[in-house]
Amino acid sequence: MSLIEVVPGQVELVVQGAGGSVASVRLFDWSRAECEVAFAVEAINDGVRARLETVTVTVWDSMSEFFDGLARDFRGWEGERVWTNNHLVVTATFGSGGHVYLGWTLRSGFFPGDWSCTVTTVIEAGEGMTAVAADLRDFLREE
Repeated sequence: MSLIEVVPGQVELVVQGAGGSVASVRLFDWSRAECEVAFAVEAINDGVRARLETVTVTVWDSMSEFFDGLARDFRGWEGERVWTNNHLVVTATFGSGGHVYLGWTLRSGFFPGDWSCTVTTVIEAGEGMTAVAADLRDFLREE
């Protein structure tokens, strides 16, 4: 399930797994500068909470295109698909029952001692992924 919450002056995108899953990822504090968008990301699962204050996505990073492709391939695919950015990595695998397993890895950096946290949300491959892709495009304010 995904949800766009509009609060005066703030838009948030929450991606939460189907059913009783407690895993969720929240994108918020959106801002734009030239050809890039910056936002904060928070991942929550079973008592674990990780947060990045700034993830920067340029028009060339194709984050929306990655999610649109997952939605288009609702019948499934083999292997793992990956979208990566300096501090955020999203992996997608197609699983049994027509579900997409989205692994959201937040990482503070690339050096020993830097932290990372991965949370997995399970989304229905048809309408569920289509909604997530559309809401992400809206969050990034792309046409």
